[in-house]
Formats: sequence, structure tokens, C-alpha cells
Amino acid sequence: MSSNPLMEASVRDRLIKDPDLLLDDTEIMRALVAANERLMGSNIVDMRGIAMERLESRLGRLEDTHRSVIAAAYENLAGMQQVHRAVLVLLEAPKFEMFLHDLAGEVADILQIDTVRLILETAEEDKSGIDRLSAILRVAEPGFVEHYQTLGRGGASRRVILRQYRPEDGQVYGEAAQYVRSEALIQLDLGHGRLPGLLALGVEDPHHFAPQQGTDLLTFFGSVFERLMRRWLA
Repeated sequence: MSSNPLMEASVRDRLIKDPDLLLDDTEIMRALVAANERLMGSNIVDMRGIAMERLESRLGRLEDTHRSVIAAAYENLAGMQQVHRAVLVLLEAPKFEMFLHDLAGEVADILQIDTVRLILETAEEDKSGIDRLSAILRVAEPGFVEHYQTLGRGGASRRVILRQYRPEDGQVYGEAAQYVRSEALIQLDLGHGRLPGLLALGVEDPHHFAPQQGTDLLTFFGSVFERLMRRWLA
């Protein structure tokens, strides 16, 4: 070992005084381990080096998971704030016509939705005038909500359905159906003695809504929305 220092005295003294500067530097520690392995030769297995590599790999995975969890938490918080803002807008509507206007306008903008439709089932033969209240309001025959949610395949329909789907016709979205690539469907319970309703939220982005996404926030929004609808229908 040479007695002559290979680095400046100030740098050497600082490292001796605070060795954590080296230990905290991943690249330097990796270089030192590699140099140590070269000195030992190819016939010696450095168990410490292997353990260090495994720990480093595990730490990297933990850091990636940590970043993913934080990103998901921020995304969930942002979504919650959007839903709360949308609910406050709906609560302020003084009339049903304004309620529908805000739903198609400011609420859709807040939720980043391209197309909104409110479908109300009715057994009455004369449906004229109901869907003239707003361009987003549609009336349908009894059973339409379940049929549309299950795509006509039967089975139990869920409260909230998220799917990537291109509507085959304009029965729900009208002329906008040609642009819808994914949608969120919220089934509405409008109260005792009333047929169900459906709130359809369509977007052009095919990845905006997907079955594997959570539905808690939209379930909450749907619960508030159907209570407001009960008030207006009463």
C-alpha cells in the first residue's frame, strides 16, 4: 500500500470525518464492491457482495412501490376533490332545468366527461315533452336500463359499471355515440314506486373508464345525484 495519498487532503479528511458520504452514494459503493471482487479473484465468491446486490434490488422495488402508492393516493385525492366540486354545483341549482344544464356543462367539465345522458324509464305511452327539457335527458321503455347495462346478455346489473365500449347506436348518446369509446354507467334508484334511471358518462378516451378501476367515488356521486333527482321528481 502506498504511503502517498491518492486524493487531496481536504477530500480525504472530509471522508474520514463523515464516511456516510460514501455509504450514501450508490454508484461509489457499487464501484468499491466491484473493485473488491476483482482483488479477490474469480475463484472466490463474495457472499457479502451477492447479499448487497439482492438488498439493492429489493430496495429498488420498494422505492418503485412507494412511488406508485403515493401517485395513487394523489390521484384518488384529486378525484375526490373533483366529485365534491361537482356535487356542490348540483346542490346549488334552483330549478330542474338549471340542474340539467349544470350537469351537462360545469359538472361534465369538472369530471372531465365529454358526453352526459340521463335516462329515465317510464311506462307512459305519451313521452312527448319529457325529453324536451334538456338535450341530455332521454326517456326509455321499462327494462331498458338493465338491458343496456348488461348489453342484452341478461344477468344481474351492477350499481356502477365502467367499460370500454363503443355504442352500436345513438339510443343513449345520440349523435355523440360515434365518439364514445368508454363510459361509466350509474344506476339510479329514484324512490319507491318509480322505475330506475341511468346516468351515462361517455368519453372519447378508450382508457378513461375500465372495469379494473375503482368505483367508490362514482358510487358516492350517484348516491347524491339520485337523492337530488328524488327531490326534483317529488
